[in-house]
Amino acid sequence: MSTLRLTSKLGLVAALAFAGAAGACKTVSPDDLDASLSALRADMQQAMASGDEAVASDAANKFADMERRFAALERDLQQMERDFEVTISRLEDELRFNVPIYFGFDDATVESDDQDVLARFSSVAQKYYPDALVTVEGFTDPSGDKNYNLWLGEERAKTVAEYLIGSTAMTEDGVKVVSYGEDTRRLVSEGWGPGTEGWENRRVVLVIDHDGDPPEMASDIESGS
Repeated sequence: MSTLRLTSKLGLVAALAFAGAAGACKTVSPDDLDASLSALRADMQQAMASGDEAVASDAANKFADMERRFAALERDLQQMERDFEVTISRLEDELRFNVPIYFGFDDATVESDDQDVLARFSSVAQKYYPDALVTVEGFTDPSGDKNYNLWLGEERAKTVAEYLIGSTAMTEDGVKVVSYGEDTRRLVSEGWGPGTEGWENRRVVLVIDHDGDPPEMASDIESGS
């Protein structure tokens, strides 16, 4: 049993475990996760039976470390949900943050009250996924021309991205913007400006695209590993 094979199985289990965490949108069957864990344990036992205890021990240590990292990340995500009423979707290769950042009608200004949640988001992203790409998605209500709304959604995403790059540790090459305008993923189906109606749709969504990689830890980053 090779270290490479066991490490590959660890990566698969990591992706399944995270997608199956509370709040995940992409369903992962408990049977799939149990089967992967059983296969991993069987490989560890085979390695030990063949006398390759070093390989089995290394895989077991990596598995324990992976569990520690996911537990720490989940604690920080749950705290962020409580502190800012953020809704976080855990997917196989993404974390989607529905943040309470909303915009006035025909406006793309990031208010000072929004800065705390953006700073916390940046802290989580840099702590656990410093090399991941962060996408800022901009949305509008359905009022007005569709092409104009695409432009306005992009302006909203740009102002948030500019704040993340200019006021936090995020870098320009680690953040991109995309606009969905009056996309069908509206939070409320009726109501639009001018005025306050439809304000829930004038928003941004922040996405960490981590490609299914396990999270890092602060000590890993500080030591340069």
